[in-house]
Parts: sequence; C-alpha cells; structure tokens
Amino acid sequence: MAHAAADHNKRLDPLEGAPDPFPVLGAPEVPVKARDGREALDVDSHSHFPSLVSSTPVAQPPPKSAWGADSGPRIKANVRSQPMVSDSFTLSAIALPTTKDGKPMSLGDVMKQVMSKFKVKIEASANQKARQTTFHMKAETEKEVEKAKRHLLSLLSPVVTLTVLAPVSMIGSIIGSKGATLKQIRDQLGVKVDVPPKETSTSNGTSNETSSGPATPSVEVEDEEEPTLPVTITGPQPLALEARDMITSIISNRSPRITRRVKDIPSHILPFIIALRSHFLQAAQGGDIQLTLNAEREVVANGDREVVVRVVEVIKATIQSCKTVLNLMKLSLPKRQHRLLDGKAQEDIFMKSKCSVVVPDIEDPSEEVTVYGMPDDVQAGLAIVMEMANSQYIHVFPLPGPISLSRQLLAYITRINYPETLNAKHPGASVFIPSTATAAQASVLNVDIIGEKSVVDAVVRQMSELLGKLIGATKEIPIDWLSHELIQVKNAQKLEQFHEVDNVQVYFPLEPTQQSSVLLVYDPFSPHASPSPVEKEKHLDEVAQALLKMAKEVADIKTEVLPVEKRWHKALMGMDGNILHSIVGEDQALLVKFGAEAGDPSTEDVIWFRGIRSDVDNAVKKIRQMVEDAKEDAIASSYFTEFEIDKEFVGRIVGVQGANINKLREQLNVRVDFSDEVEEKEKEFSKKKKSVTQKAKLKITGRKENVDEAKKRILAQVEKLADETTEILKIPGQYHASLIGQSGKYVVRLEDRYGVKVTFPRQFGDNVEGKRELKPDEVVIRGGKKGVAQAKLELLEALDFEKEVNNTLKFTVPGRAIAHILGKGGATINEIKDETDAQIDIERGTIEDKSADVYITARGTKAAINAAKTAILAIVEQVPEETSETIYVEQKYHRSIIGPGGQGLKDLIVRCGGPSDPKLQAGLVRFPRQGDISDEVRLRGEPGVLSRIKDELENKVSALRDQVVVAVEIPAAQHRNIIGRGGQHLHDLQNRYGVYIQLPGSRGYGQVGEPSNATEVETADPGDIVKVSGSQSACEAAISDMKGLVADGATAMVSIPLMYHDAVLQQGALLRTLRSFGVQVEQSVQQNRPTFPTQPPQPVNFSTRINSEDVPEADWQVTPNHQHAEEGSSEWTLKAKDATSLERAQSEIQVSIEQAKDKTHIGFLTLPDRSVFPRLVGTKGSNIARLRNETGTDITVGRENNTIIIVGSESALEAAKEAILSQVVASRAGRR
Repeated sequence: MAHAAADHNKRLDPLEGAPDPFPVLGAPEVPVKARDGREALDVDSHSHFPSLVSSTPVAQPPPKSAWGADSGPRIKANVRSQPMVSDSFTLSAIALPTTKDGKPMSLGDVMKQVMSKFKVKIEASANQKARQTTFHMKAETEKEVEKAKRHLLSLLSPVVTLTVLAPVSMIGSIIGSKGATLKQIRDQLGVKVDVPPKETSTSNGTSNETSSGPATPSVEVEDEEEPTLPVTITGPQPLALEARDMITSIISNRSPRITRRVKDIPSHILPFIIALRSHFLQAAQGGDIQLTLNAEREVVANGDREVVVRVVEVIKATIQSCKTVLNLMKLSLPKRQHRLLDGKAQEDIFMKSKCSVVVPDIEDPSEEVTVYGMPDDVQAGLAIVMEMANSQYIHVFPLPGPISLSRQLLAYITRINYPETLNAKHPGASVFIPSTATAAQASVLNVDIIGEKSVVDAVVRQMSELLGKLIGATKEIPIDWLSHELIQVKNAQKLEQFHEVDNVQVYFPLEPTQQSSVLLVYDPFSPHASPSPVEKEKHLDEVAQALLKMAKEVADIKTEVLPVEKRWHKALMGMDGNILHSIVGEDQALLVKFGAEAGDPSTEDVIWFRGIRSDVDNAVKKIRQMVEDAKEDAIASSYFTEFEIDKEFVGRIVGVQGANINKLREQLNVRVDFSDEVEEKEKEFSKKKKSVTQKAKLKITGRKENVDEAKKRILAQVEKLADETTEILKIPGQYHASLIGQSGKYVVRLEDRYGVKVTFPRQFGDNVEGKRELKPDEVVIRGGKKGVAQAKLELLEALDFEKEVNNTLKFTVPGRAIAHILGKGGATINEIKDETDAQIDIERGTIEDKSADVYITARGTKAAINAAKTAILAIVEQVPEETSETIYVEQKYHRSIIGPGGQGLKDLIVRCGGPSDPKLQAGLVRFPRQGDISDEVRLRGEPGVLSRIKDELENKVSALRDQVVVAVEIPAAQHRNIIGRGGQHLHDLQNRYGVYIQLPGSRGYGQVGEPSNATEVETADPGDIVKVSGSQSACEAAISDMKGLVADGATAMVSIPLMYHDAVLQQGALLRTLRSFGVQVEQSVQQNRPTFPTQPPQPVNFSTRINSEDVPEADWQVTPNHQHAEEGSSEWTLKAKDATSLERAQSEIQVSIEQAKDKTHIGFLTLPDRSVFPRLVGTKGSNIARLRNETGTDITVGRENNTIIIVGSESALEAAKEAILSQVVASRAGRR
C-alpha cells in the first residue's frame, strides 16, 4: 500500500473589500486605494510567469464525532479516590449477546462472564424512565478495570461500522511505523480497522464545482481536494466512536499546504490578470505561495492555507473589478486580417496599449474584432489593432478549377504537408489553408499567404508552379470506405508498384472520415513525370481501372458468426496462433475473432469471421472440420484398462510430485488414476489370512495403443522395483523439513543421484491395514543396495549438519488467518521465508477448518525463527473476525441464484462488498452439493458482508417466488416483428415490462420451464409458442403489446410500367415518401437498363451553336423519351398498417405515374466546360431544385462530362433550356 502526504486544516475568513485592479506594480505593500501609475510587464518572463507545476491537493477535514445518548454511551474519566480503582459508565441501549444455540443471554450472565474473566467487581443499576443502565466497576488495578470495561462494552453495545475519509497522504500517519499506530488503536479499543489499498482512492476535486450560470463565464474558486481512502472501523459503538476520534485527531493535527484554482477567467480579462502577478505576490506579504497559469484560462495558487486564501480573494476581486471598469469597442476587419491579431500579436497589443483584443475563431464567419481596456486606453488600443492588422502583406491565392477540383488539390497539399514545406523554405512567410469544415461548405477555396511582399511573391510562384503541374494530374474514384482496409491489406505491394510503374500515388481517406472516395495523383515531384495531359490521364485511368478491379474483388464482403464451444478455441488458434495463421492465409485479408472479442455479450461460444465471401466460406469449412476431428479424437480417447499392483510400489511409479506419471501422460497422452479401494472379496480374504499384500488399482484411459504401451511400461517398472531393498533411518522429526528442502529439492537430488526413493513420514498419515505406518522419526530409503547405502551416508551427514544449525519454534494461529499468511500463490509466506531465512511449515490437516487453530513450525537460527513468528503474528492481528450463519432457500432456486459457471453467485458477493478474487470468495456461501436434498445455505465471513449477502439472497428468492411463465401463440412467420431490426423491439419489450421473452429456437427456451397456462396452448404448433417469464401483471402487459406488433395490416398490388419505372422512383424519393406513410414496398421486377440515354444521340458540335448574342456557345439536342425502354411492368406489393396509409400510398404512386407519362422528350444541353456548374447547382442543390420546380422537368447535371440532361414535355424542355442559359450568361458576366 502506497501513501502520499497531505493534511487537513481549518479555513480562514476571506479578505474584506476588493483592491484596485490596477495598482502600482512596484509598491512594497499591498495597495488599498487606486493609483494612476502603471508599469509595463514582460509577459514572456519566466520569473514572472513560470510554467505550471503539480501541487499536493488537500482533502476536506473530517466531521467531528459527538458522544451522547444518540451516538453511544458516554465513558466517564477514571477517578482513583481509594486504593481500589473504580469506574462507571452509562448505556442508553443494551444489545444482549446470544449463546451458541441462539438464545439471548441475561444481563446477569454477561456480568458474571466478565467478572470471571477479569479480576473485577461489577454492579448495575437501571433507570426505567430514562431507559439507561449504569455500571459500577472496581478492581485492584486501573488496567484490569479498563480491560473489563472494554470487554463489557463489546458484549452489550451494538456493533457498528463507521467510515473516515482520510487523505491518501495521511494513511502513513494513521498506520504508523511498521503498523504501530494502527495496532495500538486495535489493541487498545478492540475494534477492527480496515485501510483499503491506494488503488481504491477517490478524488473529490470536482465534486463541489459550482458555476455562475450559462450567460457569462464562471469564475470558480475551489480547494483542489486530495484523493481520499475510506478507512472503515467496525466494533462496539462506543469503542468504534472512540477509534474514529483517534483517527480524526491524527488527521487534523497537521498543518497542510493547499491548492486553489481560479477557473474560467474571461479571455478579455486574462491579460490584465497576467500583468498583475507581482501585485498578487505582494498580497502574500512574504508568505509561501506559488502562482502558475495554465492553458485553460486558470490561475493555480499553491502554498500555506492562510496565504493562498488571501491571494485568491485578491484575484477574485480583481476579476470582478475588471468586469465593471473595462470598456469595449468593436470594429469589422476582413477575415484574412484576423490572422495578424492572434497569438503573440495579442501580447504585443497589450504591452503597447494596455488593452486586450478578442478575435473570433477562424471557423466563425463573424468579422467582428473586440478591444477591451480602460476608458482612456480603448482608443489607443483600437489604433494599435488597426496598425497590427495592416502590418504585413496578405495574398489570397484561390485554388483553380471547379470546387471538386479545388478540393482534390487541397486534399493533396494537405496530405503531403505542403504548407509546412513552404514555411520552411521561405522564412518569414506563413501559409494558411482552409480547414476541413470550411472546405466542405465553401464554393471557392483560398490559400492565405502572409509576410513581406517579396517573400509572399516567391511563395506564390512556387505554389503556382506546383498547381500548374497538378492540372489534369488528379482524379477521384468512388470506392466504398468499408473496402479500403481490405484493399490495402490484400494489395499492399501492388499499390506501391503504381508509383513505380505509373508514377501515380494513391491516397485513401483516413478511416474515421468514412469517405467513399480515393484520390489519385500523378506525382508532380517525380523526375520521370511527363508534362503531357494525355500521358497523365492515361496513367490515372490505368490505375483507376486497377483499383476498381481490386474493389470489385473485395466487394463481396461477408460476415459470419460460427457457433463453436469455447473449450475448442485454444486448440483452433494453436501455439502462438500458428494454426489460425494457416487458416487466414499469407495475405491476412480475413478477420477472425474468438469468444468475447466477437462482440456478443450473451455467449463466448462463437467465432466471428469477416472478409471476402470465398475466404470466409473456406475458413468456416476448415474450422468446422477441425472441431469435428477434435470431437472424434475425444471419443477415440475413451478406451481404458484396469489392473492392480502392490501398493508399496505406487510412490515410485508416481514419482516426486507426480514427475514419473506426468512424463508418461505427456509422452502417450493417457490418463492414469490410482485407487486404494479393495473389493469386498479381497477384504473377506484378508480376514482369513494373517498377512495379505495390499493392492492399488490403476486405471489408464486414452487411445487403445497408447493405453497398452503405458500398462506395459508400468508393469516393467513394478517388476524392477520388486528386487529393491529398504532401509529405515531414525531421524528426529524436527530435522525433516530441512533435509527435504524447499519443494523437496534436496530429496529430489538424492533420489536422482542414487536412483532411490526417500520417504519421510507425514504428520497426518493414513493407517493402511496390513502395512506398518512410519513413526514420526523414521525415514525410509528404498532402491538398489548400492544406491541406498550412498543415500544413507549423505543423509546422515546432512543430519549432523542440521543438528548444529537447526532450531525449532512451534506456535498456533487461527485457521481463518492461514489464507492471509500464505498470500496469493504463496507470495506472502515466501517473502517471510526470504526475509528471515527461516524454514516455515504449516500443518495441512486443519487448514480447511477456519474455526480451528493451526500449528506453524519455524526452523532456523534463533533470530530467524523469532523474526518469522513476529511477522506471521503481525499478519494475524490484521485478519478480521468471522461469523457463520445458515439460511434456508428452496432447492429449486439454487441453480438460478448460482448462475452459469457460478457467475451469478460471484456477482452477488461482489455487489455486497465481498472479495472479487475467486479464492477469497470460496467458503463465503456454501450451497448443498449436487445430489444432496437440502435447503440449507451456509454463510461464513465478515459480519457486515455476511449480513448484506443474506439480505441480497432473501430478496433474490422473493423475486424468484413471484415469477411465472406464460405462453402465447404467435405464428412463427410473425416472430420477426416481435424481434425487430437488430432485436430492438424485443429489447424494448423486455426492458419496459421487466420480463424475459423466449422465442422457439433460442438458447434459454427449454430452460425457462413449463408455462402456467400450458393447457391453453396444448393444441398449438410448438414453433408458434412464445414463452414470457416475469410477474403475472408484467407478462400480461407484454403479451398484449406483442399481439399489437403482429396484428394484420392492409396490403395492395400496384402495376408500374417498366418504361416509367425510373421516372416514378424519382431517384428513390418516392420510396422514402411511402416509408414516411408507414408503407413498405416489395418489387417483383427491377429495371435492367436505364430508360433514357446518358449521352447526346449525335456528336457534340459547337459550330452549330445557338446563334444569339446573349446566348453562350452550347450544343442542344432533343430526342423522344422511352424509345429504348423495356417492355412489361413491375408489380409492387404495398404493406401498410391501416387502410388510410395504403390509400395515401396508392394516390402518391398514381400521381408519380401520370407525371412520368408527361415527360415525353429528353434534351441534351452541352456546354464547352464545367466552370459554371457549381453556381448552376447552387448551395446543396438549391438552385437546380428551384429550376426543376419552376419548369416541371427533371434536370441532371453531369458529374463526369459537360452535358446537362433535361427530361419533360417539349415546351418544358425549351423553358428549362432558356432558364439555364440565362443563368450561364449572368454567371459569366459577374466574373468579368
């Protein structure tokens, strides 16, 4: 546990009055009245404005405890007025303890118990009116009185749990050196004090934040609270309160440093606050304080509490004064000049004029600049702002071409960081390009270049040279953004070759933008780049075709979730994922996720695939086959054989820690089980004979050939062991552990070196009939004669050495403390062994019984064993007390409470404040074993946690008792309506009514139980029965809603001629309108080819242009519509919730058909270039939409060519053409 340093202190009263916001900066004392003199301050000076540093936060002081009738008994001071020491105290409420059988003890019995345990005399008197009992105690020593009093209080007072929020920095003081302070509190008061790890600390630094309101920026001043830890005290009420007072006193008897922040200082006031830093330091009057400024318009004051409070009040008063006295003036400046008023320029303006300037954000369309200052300074500030705004030359460089080309050029220069390149090459110049948001909205994109005119001109020349090379060198192709990653992974090498072969660079958009376009650029910087537009277009087209082909290859993307039990996942992945890599392939274009990674919170028994359909299908096929093979292998490994060997050979067959048998298992992949059970016939036979060799039964399971080989090896080893000799040595038991060594390493070395088996007696050995049990001081060496002799000699030499250096200390500890002494994985006990150099043994026979004492034996030098005992007993003192309780829960609810894999019970324990470690959870709640017919559930653990677990179990059982299962018949074809898209309807129903809905085929359908109304649906098709579980009223309400979801609606058929199909759809607008009516459409036939051509029927010839002085050069061709339309019709099935919606949909479709019939001709208007298309379309298509409405035609502006297609009647075509050409003329006139 780690601890920091921080204390609590009481607050000081705030300063009265507010100082002048503009005092003389050089004054030796804090000024009270305003002065006229001002001093320029270097805001870049590190001495005036150092960088922010971290400070130690301070926690709020804890509440004081009160001793009285409501909070517990008042313990009066001890008075020694005679040789016998006496004391008295009064209790307002008595909680009598209970006996072992659960009966309450009388007050007299409690007093007798205390008097018998301590040499003390106790008398009690009761006041019935006040309901108080006064106890008088006498003893020979004050110590005996104090012990007896505390013990009596612990028996008669209710046990409470109190919490003290202690700053992290104070935890060290509470615990004390090596836990001395905490131990003193526990020993003196007999209470349990728990200090959680530092990871559980919480910070209250933002919990008390306040705001002055949304209208103005808030100036917020608060203590920067230090993270705190909840120190819990559990024990009898008066003793717990006294312990709380002791801990509170430790916390409060410190003088901490504090940190306060002045937040959200208005941006126009911040420069004035910065300039007055020296004034604020003078307000500290020489006290310890640090003032720092951070980027969030926040001043941080750290230091002594009194000084910090005083200085913060001065800063607050200054801010309020600035709000009152500062004047403002606004002026409008072109947006490009705002760049000259940002950053360092604002500091220069303040130093020259004592005025601050606020410039709107670059994304803000406002051109208004605001100047703040004193009334006499604002005019000068305004002049300085104008001077700065005109201090440098600004060139606006428009990106050429229509807006689509401009955006392509902008995207390229952004991706290659070209502005940074220009800035580095031309010092003194600053290049600013439009932001992404601006580029998406603007119709013209400009690059702002700022600096000296000669430098700016050089930048413009270089920029123009690059853009000249880029004309005709860019191209965008549409590719679904979902395919981008697969294309790049699968074709990484080909993408690199595009630049080497075709000099074309491919830029995929960044994934978060989700843009379905890819930019191709003919590299202008390449030494091999061709200046020919034809050559550029040729290479761009080749790369575009190749990319589209790649996109087509991965266009058929498939996602599949394959149900596979989690137990097979590891085998399918293989060591280091080698099997999975073989399935995915070398190009790694297939994405595979196992279990929880698949994103399904309901199960981990799945594998998720995503990739090209063929790759997914191939991988799924392989996985399925591998699972089937694994299952068949499991079946094939079920063969077993059984045979017997002499029991005396079992230890040698198994080996040290199972080494021999484990080796056999790994080599042959078999399972070997030993059993000491003897058949009844053998038991009867043993009674008749005086001496019968004990047998052990072996069972070997696996593949038949492997089982036979394992049996052969074991019998061969048994035959070899039959010829061995045995020697018994007399070695005192106190030396056994040292001779065995940690984890048996010394014995293993002896056995490996001499080929023998060394057996030491176990402390709790089973007495097997027919075989003499080893005595505590006997050690057996078994093996070849030579090996036994050599092992005996070395063992006796080691014994002589141990007798000289080995000392033994045996003591007991409570069984509940064993887990804490051992630690996770034995970490704690091993740490004690390493630190003390002592050998420590724990008797294993009683470890499971936490109510019994356990013997611990320490061996080593005297210093080592004493140190080990001290360390272990220190851990024991920190282990909380435990209690046990039994509750009764009907067995039918056990499975529901425990949950799958015990997860439900684990979550319940954690919710009640219990441990999350499964090892620590073991034993807290014990249900009857499977097969035991019992309703008893046993609880054991800390009283507070145990009480919460009991309440939670009772609430859970109460809820289960009220639960019913109701069945409802709903046709299987309509189950989709209940589920809804993505399961939305089903989730809404379950959350709204608090029920569980199980549809046929779902995993929990068979486990939910039989419905209470099974007779009502016994004739229904099982596939149509839906089960709803929950309270009766909730089930009925949910069923009513479900029936509403599947109620029959209205349907109708409409025939749409294919020749009018595209015109009726209106590019999908009609279907969107029908969906808004609540009508769904199913089409029987889709049109295979467009109803009208996309190119003029005759070649474009501008020599035959429209002859008029006011009409621009253009080509106009008209052709009848529907000449090449398909024959036949498409049948549309309309499904609506009601007849009214259906009638509206039919009417809307009929109107669309009539409008399509009126569009008898197609006009092709081709212009020389696309330069006027953006203005013709208008913002978000507003202008072209207006033309469509005015002329009653469909107008489509070409994306890839210069042709505008107009569909309508002949007269409407002429009107639309004239309107478009007039706008073209107006657009070009405006440009000139």
